[in-house]
Amino acid sequence: MYIFYAILTAAMVILDFVTKNIVAGTMKSGDTIPVLKGVFHITYCENTGAAFSMFSGKPYILAVVSAAVMVGLIVYIIFKKPTNHVFMFSLALIVAGGIGNMIDRIFRGYVVDFFDFRLINFAIFNVADTFVTCGVILFGIYLFFIQKKADE
Repeated sequence: MYIFYAILTAAMVILDFVTKNIVAGTMKSGDTIPVLKGVFHITYCENTGAAFSMFSGKPYILAVVSAAVMVGLIVYIIFKKPTNHVFMFSLALIVAGGIGNMIDRIFRGYVVDFFDFRLINFAIFNVADTFVTCGVILFGIYLFFIQKKADE
């Protein structure tokens, strides 16, 4: 089971890496391509902060914090050996997203963001951000609905 989630995590990191490199290799910062004009654009943005540009200009501090969280999650998996697939999938998503953005922070000094939903005026984000967000939501579902039932 654990090898499956390790491979899945690696595949998600690769997907994030490839999408960011396509955007960074074909666009300049600030360039935008309307997919659905006024609704969804591909907009290349260099984010030196964390979610919603918090801690801007401190990419290496964010990389260290990300690395600590990723190592903590991996150590937890190794020693606790969780068996619930929802829990493991949520951790795989969080770890993959964290590693994806950490790679950018270390090697670029910023994170490449490009998904731009303009209809709701949302922050520009990337594949790794999507993984982390989905992983946290799934983790919440696990905590409040699945683990709770198992404890009863």
